[in-house]
Amino acid sequence: MLETEFLASGDIVTFPNSNERRLRVALRNLDAALAEQREAIALFRAELAALGTAVNGLGDSAQALKERLHEAAEDTALARDAALRLQQTAEAMTRAG
Repeated sequence: MLETEFLASGDIVTFPNSNERRLRVALRNLDAALAEQREAIALFRAELAALGTAVNGLGDSAQALKERLHEAAEDTALARDAALRLQQTAEAMTRAG
């Protein structure tokens, strides 16, 4: 383009990319990527903490279930013993006539 020519309103003039400018752009991009990575790591840590809380809650629930099952087994054993005693009593009464 000659010096006497005028640029149209939509023309874009590009400046040559110097090594220094490319380095500055690369460093800005690196800073942005590092910021995104920090944010992603913070979110990941928060999710890990939430997972830890959920696992602890699950462990507590499993322990409570284990205790309830143990109590139910004890109650069942007591009920079985009582049923056997009643059966023996009924058989003795039947024999006695």
